[in-house]
Amino acid sequence: MVLADGAVSLRPIRLRDQRLWREVNRRNRDWLRPWEATIPPPALGTPFARRPTYRQMVRHLRREAAAGRMLPFVVEYDGRLVGQLTVAGITWGSMCSGHVGYWVDREVAGRGVMPAAVALAVDHCFRRVGLHRVEVCIRPENAPSRRVVEKLGFREEGLRPRYLHIDGAWRDHLVFALTAEEVPEGLLRRWHRVSPATPTN
Repeated sequence: MVLADGAVSLRPIRLRDQRLWREVNRRNRDWLRPWEATIPPPALGTPFARRPTYRQMVRHLRREAAAGRMLPFVVEYDGRLVGQLTVAGITWGSMCSGHVGYWVDREVAGRGVMPAAVALAVDHCFRRVGLHRVEVCIRPENAPSRRVVEKLGFREEGLRPRYLHIDGAWRDHLVFALTAEEVPEGLLRRWHRVSPATPTN
């Protein structure tokens, strides 16, 4: 399954993406470190006691996807791997919700890549997967990620104190959310209406 909008596309992450994924992630290590989740000590009850290898990560993502709890994608721009987007924590029953996490290569940041990618993923979740609500949790200091959800019209719901362990400490996060009723025309269409030149601006 591939989701695409112009030069931006999402496709399932693969084991054979390892070389490209690691190269992009390594090149962006310092830029991503303040925002990437880490594993706190002690890590009892977690799948990994330390940062997983790429192969462990992909196998874990695939197991979660097969169980209906996750949608793991890589982000491509002009056919080149430039980041990752994962819909995780998918809950069914009376909730039907999930949360989106993402990162992108600094070289293409600011070109409308991630707003288009998030819009593609949210539309897929609402129209094909059957979710009712999607949220994004972002550190208050992460201005680039906040701009993504603000451009897309996500609703800010409040602060979750010490929500995730990031860069060595428990960090506060702001919660942004959308429900299917808020974007009946689709989030991608809304994004095009707000910024018609995307995803190449």
